[in-house]
Amino acid sequence: MAMSNDAALSPPLTLNGLPLVPAEVEHVARDHRRIVLSPRSRDAVAAARRALEARLHDPDPHYGVNTGFGSLAKKRVPDNELRKLQRNLVRSHAAGVGEPLRVEHVRATMLLLVASLSRGHSGVRLELCELIVAMLNAGLTPVVPSIGSVGASGDLAPLAHIACTLIGEGEIWRDGARVPAAEAIRAVGAEPVTLQAKEGLALINGTHVMAAEGALLCQDFDRLFHAAIAAAAMSLDAYRGTDGPLDSRAHDIRGHTGGRHVASEMRRMLHGSEIMTSHKADDPRVQDPYSLRCVPYVLGAAHDLATTVRGAVRRELSAVTDNPLVFADATDDAVLVSAGNFHGMPIALPLDALAVAIAHIAGMSERRAYLLLAAREPESRLNPYLTPKPGVQSGLMIAQYTAAACCNEIVQLASPASVINLPTCAGVEDYNSFGPRSAAKARRGIELAQRVIAIELLCAAQGLEHHRPLRSGPGVERAFQGVRECSASVTDDRSLSDDIERLARAIHTGQFSMPTKGG
Repeated sequence: MAMSNDAALSPPLTLNGLPLVPAEVEHVARDHRRIVLSPRSRDAVAAARRALEARLHDPDPHYGVNTGFGSLAKKRVPDNELRKLQRNLVRSHAAGVGEPLRVEHVRATMLLLVASLSRGHSGVRLELCELIVAMLNAGLTPVVPSIGSVGASGDLAPLAHIACTLIGEGEIWRDGARVPAAEAIRAVGAEPVTLQAKEGLALINGTHVMAAEGALLCQDFDRLFHAAIAAAAMSLDAYRGTDGPLDSRAHDIRGHTGGRHVASEMRRMLHGSEIMTSHKADDPRVQDPYSLRCVPYVLGAAHDLATTVRGAVRRELSAVTDNPLVFADATDDAVLVSAGNFHGMPIALPLDALAVAIAHIAGMSERRAYLLLAAREPESRLNPYLTPKPGVQSGLMIAQYTAAACCNEIVQLASPASVINLPTCAGVEDYNSFGPRSAAKARRGIELAQRVIAIELLCAAQGLEHHRPLRSGPGVERAFQGVRECSASVTDDRSLSDDIERLARAIHTGQFSMPTKGG
């Protein structure tokens, strides 16, 4: 899904060995921004390849170069079968199942793959990097089954399906249709490659699938988070609650960055609210329920955790996650280091944690929607279910049921994938991360949470209308207008499914991402 036209108007993204950032990944994945290899990257790739080739025929075994893989690492492979070794590797490892990964996810994965290869520590030929770049720029996306990676020796199965297309096997999405890979590649003036020594291993040894989803999740989480702040501020005024818990002095002495940030954003959105000032003097309530009073603490904690997650993702976007690693010196002599850079735990744990943060954002949002619809507090001056005719009409009653159903699933998704270990490869790969499952759970959580926040926005906007002609702060009123662009006021009972979906899409595309400008 294209987020904007900015990437199409931008110059190509140059891969020069420097770290990528999530926004760049999103522009290539979703907006089809073009990429190019810098001279620096081309030189680094060529130097690493020369250094590797100088070691191909020495008497020493080099894992995955002239040996088998995994538990077969002690099997020496004759020189005349090194090409066959790499071809067989990608064919045999392409054993994924399930629905295909989203096109944007595969494109992001390909970008991370070629960025890693172009840093010059994988020993591949330049033409392999050039083919991946050509496919991305031509909009050719491999069809990749979503299930198969255990997130340890790289995302083996899904990356093998991508690698298969590079040798002309498997299928590729082209203009929305599945076509044979070789046909699609030749149609854009390129040719499939014949893999040389180590190249198959370099293509499939990496955390690119889980890290790619992590980068897209960071972008989507930020938009969800802004929408959650907008919804909370709107709900606070719809309930005729107090802004006392937003006082900066309280958050200064608590000391958490996230809490300060959320309170500040909500203050800015509510600044100038006529609703807030209308009940300052005569409201008998002392304090509001936690779902309103403690928003800065809960959302603030989620904000701080997401900041940690983003840091882990950004580090992964600068990494080389191949094995073995090639370190070439100025004389093109190579040292091959067998390590574990492919292990996914540094990204799996943060993505597991992100699902927990999402659960709290959605859970608190559902509680606020419930609070508004229950209308048990007389001072809120709201009708039950926010309908003009309670009893005759049910209003937004069942929207809260839908939010509760979404939250029930989100709670299940918050159970971490990375803590359950299942060994593979005859016990050589005996501790896996299952990071792709962590990423998939967080993705599903984001999608459900977008619906939950959409439902709160519907309820809060309806609640604000109970207090007209009084107006909320400019920031809240801007968010209110965003809701009304997707959903008309509920004056008569109607199905709200389409309204919720339109609002969820607006959250996803960032319509509520700048809730405080001018507020």
